[in-house]
Amino acid sequence: MDVLEKCRAWTAEHRRDAGGDCYYRAISETFDGTEVEFEGARVIMAASHDYLGLSADARVREAAVRAVRRFGTSLGGSRAVSGSLRLHEELENRLAQFLGQEAAAVLPSGYQANLMLAPLLQDGDYVFSDLSNHASLDEVIRLGEAKERKFLHSDVAHLKELLASAASEAGKMILTDGIFSVEGDICVLPEMMKLADAHGAHVVVDSSHDLGVLGPNGAGVADHFGLRPLLVTSALSKSLASVGGVIAGPTEVIRYLRFHARTSMFTAAASPANVAAALAALDILQAEPQRRARVLDLAEQLHNGLRALGYDTGASVTPVVPVLVRGRERCLRMWRELCRAGVFTAPMTYPGVRAGREVLRITLTAGHTDEQLARLLAAFKEVGRREGLIPGTLHEGPAPVRIVRPATLPTTRAAAG
Repeated sequence: MDVLEKCRAWTAEHRRDAGGDCYYRAISETFDGTEVEFEGARVIMAASHDYLGLSADARVREAAVRAVRRFGTSLGGSRAVSGSLRLHEELENRLAQFLGQEAAAVLPSGYQANLMLAPLLQDGDYVFSDLSNHASLDEVIRLGEAKERKFLHSDVAHLKELLASAASEAGKMILTDGIFSVEGDICVLPEMMKLADAHGAHVVVDSSHDLGVLGPNGAGVADHFGLRPLLVTSALSKSLASVGGVIAGPTEVIRYLRFHARTSMFTAAASPANVAAALAALDILQAEPQRRARVLDLAEQLHNGLRALGYDTGASVTPVVPVLVRGRERCLRMWRELCRAGVFTAPMTYPGVRAGREVLRITLTAGHTDEQLARLLAAFKEVGRREGLIPGTLHEGPAPVRIVRPATLPTTRAAAG
C-alpha cells in the first residue's frame, strides 16, 4: 500500500466533515491582544493564553525590536555551537531564580523543553503520568525507554497503587501538568510529592499554564503550594508573551540534559527577539502583580456568569474556563455561531479530549475589559439558548467558583455588567 493512502483517505473524510473548517483559521489583524479581525469582522479573542496581556505591551514589543536590531533575526546555529548569547544566559538565570531552582535551559519551544526529559527515562526506569497531561509529556515518554504507567486524572490512590507495584530499586519519575490545559484544574502536587518521597521517585511539573498565574510570586503551582519538585518546565508563550520553553532544576541535571537531549543539541537557538521579549515580560510580571489579579478576577466573573446561565465549567478554579458542550458536531457548531456573535473561542474535540467530553475552552487576559466580558456572556446566552444548551431563564447552578489566589494579591473587582 502507498504510504500516502492514509493522507488521501483522511482528506476525503475531512472534506465531508462540516466542522473541519474550525481549525487552522487565519486571523487578519489583532487589536491590543483582546480582539481580532476574523473573516472580515472584529471579534473578542477568548482563546489566547497570553494571560497577563503582555504580547501587546509596548515595553515587550520594544525589547524584541531592540534585540533584532542588535543581534539580527536568527543566530544561525544551535546553542551548543554558535547560538548562545549572554541574553540567553540572562533569561536562564532569571527564570531559574524565579522558579526557585538552581539552573535552567531555554529552548525554542515549550514542547521541546518537555522533550528534554527523554534522556532521564532509561531502560528499567518507570514513568508515571496523569491521563490529562499535555501531549508533549506523552511524547517524551515515547522518546524515552522507561516503562510507562498512566494514572487516572489526579487520582492519588491510583498513583500510589502503581508506585507500589513498581520494582523498589528502579528509577521512578512522576509527570504532571500544573494547571491542566483543558480541564483548568490544579494538580495535587503536595500528595504527589509525599508519594514520591515514600517511593524514591522524582516529580516533574509542566507549569506552562500556571507560571504567571498561580502562587504568591506568580511563579506557578510549586510557588502556590510552597514546594520544590525536581524539575519545572514551562512554555514562554503564555504569561511571558513570547515563543520558547524552559526547563529548570538542579545544576547537574540541567548540564547533563544540555549534552544528552537531542532536542537541545540539534536545534537552532531561540531567537534574540523571543528571548528579549520573555525577559521584558518577566520584569513586568514581577513588578505589576495587579495584572495577575485582573486576570483572576475576570476568570472568576466569567466562571460564575456562565454558571448562572446554566453552563457547566467543570472543576476549574483558574483562568482556563472549559464550557462543557458534549458532542463534536454541537461543539463545532457552537464555535461557529459564537464567532458570528462576536466571540472567538477554542473548540476542544477528540483527540484533545475524550469523545463525549467536548468543551469550548475560554481564556481571557488581563487586558480584557468589563465591557468585553459582558459582551462575551451575552453571546453565550444568545447562542446557548438558540442551540438548546442552556435554559431560557437564569440558572441556580452549582456553588459559585472561588478562583485560586494568594491572600496577598489585590483584587480589581471586574464586573460582568
